[in-house]
Amino acid sequence: MPRPIRRISANLVDPVQGRIYPATLTVANGRIARISPENTSRATYLLPGLVDAHVHVESSMLVPTEFARQAVRHGTVAAVSDPHEIANVLGIDGVRFMVANGSRSPFKFAFGAPSCVPATGFETAGAKLGVVETEELLRMEEIGYLAEMMNFPGVLAADPEVLAKLDLARKYNKPMDGHAPGLSGNDLQDYLAAGISTDHECFSLAEAREKAALGMKILIRQGSAARDLQTLLPLLAEYPELCMFCSDDLHPDGLQQGHINQMVKTALAAGHDLISVIRAASLNPVLHYKLDTGLLQEGDPADFIEVDSLEAFNILKTVINGELVAETGTTLLDRTPVQPVNNFQARPKTREDFQVVGPGGPVRVITARDGQLITGMEVRRPAIDNGNMVTDPEQDLLKIAVVNRYQETSPALGFITGFGLRNGAIASSVAHDSHNIIAVGTSDEMLCQAINLVIEHRGGLAAKGSDFAEMLPLPVAGLMSLDDGVTVAGQYGLLDLRAKELGSTLTAPFMTLSFMALLVIPQLKLSDKGLFDGESFGFVPLATDDAVSPS
Repeated sequence: MPRPIRRISANLVDPVQGRIYPATLTVANGRIARISPENTSRATYLLPGLVDAHVHVESSMLVPTEFARQAVRHGTVAAVSDPHEIANVLGIDGVRFMVANGSRSPFKFAFGAPSCVPATGFETAGAKLGVVETEELLRMEEIGYLAEMMNFPGVLAADPEVLAKLDLARKYNKPMDGHAPGLSGNDLQDYLAAGISTDHECFSLAEAREKAALGMKILIRQGSAARDLQTLLPLLAEYPELCMFCSDDLHPDGLQQGHINQMVKTALAAGHDLISVIRAASLNPVLHYKLDTGLLQEGDPADFIEVDSLEAFNILKTVINGELVAETGTTLLDRTPVQPVNNFQARPKTREDFQVVGPGGPVRVITARDGQLITGMEVRRPAIDNGNMVTDPEQDLLKIAVVNRYQETSPALGFITGFGLRNGAIASSVAHDSHNIIAVGTSDEMLCQAINLVIEHRGGLAAKGSDFAEMLPLPVAGLMSLDDGVTVAGQYGLLDLRAKELGSTLTAPFMTLSFMALLVIPQLKLSDKGLFDGESFGFVPLATDDAVSPS
């Protein structure tokens, strides 16, 4: 149970004035009533509460109130949250669910209006947010910004619907988030000219530098799949006013280990200036998104953390609106009852549904890459068995399937390498961005069994081996659990272990799996409608005349 903080004394780290000094804070009515400077140094440090500048809360597999309970343990007091995932499942009702649930926590959620639902016209989502729905959301006080504009080709081509959504953000004076992996040169300048001001998809320092030089704010990301912190950290010294820290997609086990505090620790250990680091972790996102989050100034909301030292950076206390909400790693926030919402129509499949019939020959193969959202493409020649193209686990040539969960249709099928499964299959209803069912397996039978586990529970994660079947049900939109964060992390950890027992060599196999249907990130992906080339931005056939890639 949270409890009020009236006075607290420590060394105050002030990112606004750029100085550190001992002081006593007096808190009244949830705000900092007075800061009294002192002459004697203190043992601990006070800093503004940490802010995640871009996150899809749904990726934690926790509802917002439960995400908050876990995040405050690590000093996070606010999150700029794009409810894009649930919007693809339930549309505007899904966004309203997130806002309503988040409002039951003192944690400061700034939800965005998803700009690309569905993300493309090359996949089946559960809903569509057009111009009318986008305006309905942007009119809401709880909606603070237009969420990431993934359709950068639409921006560059002056697509009328895309431009109308950008105009609405300007009309309601709300920032526009970007999503422009690899965009550069004149195209990048045109993208920025449309009013988009941030990007969290920089994969290289050169890309981030080009964007920052043009004034774009760079959200440095460290999530469960995409981990760009080490690559982009030098930017913090070059453009401290433009950098923010974010997690983007953080799975439940990752959230148990830490959050933005880990990014702060890494940056400080690398020798970066303390004030610049704290700006990225608090000041910059608060100012950019106009958050009602305090920055340790008199009159501000009393949102701050106490740490033991600037080297160890262990979070001793997390305070929101003058209430102690976490202490020494323990959350003090109460759990909130949740009534699940969902949209799930798929029916059980048969093994025959996953056969790839063909005469043989070279095929395009998705190449999964550990720790990255981007994929590659290889050309391989699968073996033929009774007229069907089959997997070859010995050569890490597996089948990948996407099953439409909103309509009863045949699965889309392809081949993939990089997962390393030697037997069995893994499946998930967390499949960005439309969240159909996605699975990778070593045989048609195993694929079918793993996918049917997900269908049976109307959403979740499954791992199927020859002698076990593990399941993490996700009854809230097929994306989130009703359980507490510690339980979900344990269940997810067991599934991760099972996937690795099946042979997966990936750091986070389920997170990587979830991005194999993300068409807006190059190169080769699979939607429920077929194999998709993110560079040419169109469907391609499985078969190809290209020469077989060297293995």
